Amino acid sequence: MRDLLRWQFDLTWSLLELHLAELTADDFRWQPAAHTWAVRDGVPDWADTEPDPIPVPTIAWVTWHIGWWWSVTLDHASGRTPRDRTAIGWPGDGDPAVKWLRDLRAEWIEVLADIDLTAPAPFPWQDDPAMTVAHMAGWVNSELMKNVAEIGQLRLLRGA
Repeated sequence: MRDLLRWQFDLTWSLLELHLAELTADDFRWQPAAHTWAVRDGVPDWADTEPDPIPVPTIAWVTWHIGWWWSVTLDHASGRTPRDRTAIGWPGDGDPAVKWLRDLRAEWIEVLADIDLTAPAPFPWQDDPAMTVAHMAGWVNSELMKNVAEIGQLRLLRGA
């Protein structure tokens, strides 16, 4: 199971790398619509309840979002006290954001290599014994795949 999860993760990561290699610093702040979720003065937009209509995210916001959920997942998986969403900052346009994501990837690979996949998932399904760490790893792959697709779509729209 670990090999399959790692293969799926590596496949998804390779798609993200295609986008990361092509992004410019200006791409991160491009707003594809009037109603967007962005990172403004280093602070990501957020709502505790889903707005209607849902704002279109910027690449900056999507990269922060990846960093946020992945950081909290790593906190849980490593036995650390999970950070609050507001404690997870965004490092900035271009290279700082790319480096942050690559560092999270490296940490995830280390955690995934040693973690007990049959243990109860510490996140995002706390206190549900039916959900294992393997489910959590599969969720990471799915969430990352969704966010990679969003970045790709934003790149296509900006290019058009």
